[in-house]
Amino acid sequence: MSINSTSPKSFNRLENILIIGNGGRENSLAWAIQKNELVKKVFLIPGNAGSKRINKCERIKIDINNRNELVEKLNFLKIDLIVIGPEIPLANGLADFLRKKDFKVFGPGKDGAKIEYSKSWAKQFMQEANIPTANFWKVNSLEEAKNIINSLSIPLVVKADGLASGKGVFIPDSKDECIRAAESIFNGKFGDSGNVIVLEEKIQGPEVSVFALCDGERYVLLPTAQDHKRLNEKDQGPNTGGMGAYSPAPLLGEDDLSRIIKEIIQPTIDQLNKKNIDYRGVIYFGLMITKSGPKVIEYNCRFGDPECQTIMPLMDQNFVFLLEKCSMGNLTGGEKINTFDKVSGCVIATSKGYPQEYQIGFPIKIGKIDSIDCQIFDSGTSISRNGELVTNGGRVLSIVCQDKDFDMVFEKAYKNLKEITFDGIYFRNDIGHQVRKNFYKKN
Repeated sequence: MSINSTSPKSFNRLENILIIGNGGRENSLAWAIQKNELVKKVFLIPGNAGSKRINKCERIKIDINNRNELVEKLNFLKIDLIVIGPEIPLANGLADFLRKKDFKVFGPGKDGAKIEYSKSWAKQFMQEANIPTANFWKVNSLEEAKNIINSLSIPLVVKADGLASGKGVFIPDSKDECIRAAESIFNGKFGDSGNVIVLEEKIQGPEVSVFALCDGERYVLLPTAQDHKRLNEKDQGPNTGGMGAYSPAPLLGEDDLSRIIKEIIQPTIDQLNKKNIDYRGVIYFGLMITKSGPKVIEYNCRFGDPECQTIMPLMDQNFVFLLEKCSMGNLTGGEKINTFDKVSGCVIATSKGYPQEYQIGFPIKIGKIDSIDCQIFDSGTSISRNGELVTNGGRVLSIVCQDKDFDMVFEKAYKNLKEITFDGIYFRNDIGHQVRKNFYKKN
């Protein structure tokens, strides 16, 4: 993959990069960024046990909420670019604060992050800009929710308005289930994130993820991806943060993408500008391809996880230049990301019980791994007192591979998964079933 219209000569200094976050997404970003020869060091706050295994990477122990100490540390480290991974620090305005301290930051301010941390605001935003999306109702009480659910004949989706780590969406099969979902949210399942809920018309079709790197006015698109949200095979079970992904998504042809740009991406950028939101970061478009065309299910103000782990190995060493250009508002509009003929796939290994309650602290054993065009990005790991790699999250490891076709990609990924053990390990065996030609022959 090569990125056009970027030249190292245009960047005076890009030696020390900081990535904020502790998951597989941040490790994959670090892995992609360290490939650039100008980059000398990639720091992660806080990172996880896998961060130190990445070339040029170092973990920093510091509380990002202690902002004075944070600025002092970043100045000491001579940080040239900050990449904020998760949504919570973005929603808390960390990017705004760091920009005021004259740091270059890839990540939107608090006003831009609202596209994710308030689903009702995002839906109203789409409505104002005539961006295709499902009909919706903003609801402030359980009584109001019951009245709407009982008065409608169409199936509904129930969403907590605020941030819920990808778990705040319920897709009920009946009105009773719909009411129970609303009840659980209003009863505090997601804390303050559930003070308001969004009832949304259930629409049908395959889902696809599109990512735009934005500098406030212009943007460049990354390869598309498809995520697998449901916990169990055949896309059954509860929603999760993501059980696997693949990229690019063959579902979208050039004509489809042109329509998405015209009807969704450009109107989103235009509406942000209309609201005087200087959005410098990535915009995630979660889309459903319905019979009447593409519709937005949700926005995210950050890279998707595990789509990010899937896409980053397709990036060449110039990727970090795009992040810096976005942080400075310096995209020319002529940048393009051209892929070689490789595709990428990711399978997530989780702890038993995820996305509900699960235990951590189990030793992880990794045997003989095929490392050719394969990566393991730690998502939820730590080092125990006796120096062992142990589980420390619901999603534990991201197993990622690239090859000429998806059958080869997932054959390698599942071969590597056989070499990984920890107590309660769970993963789906059908990730990428839509694009694996041999999958249905064997099953």
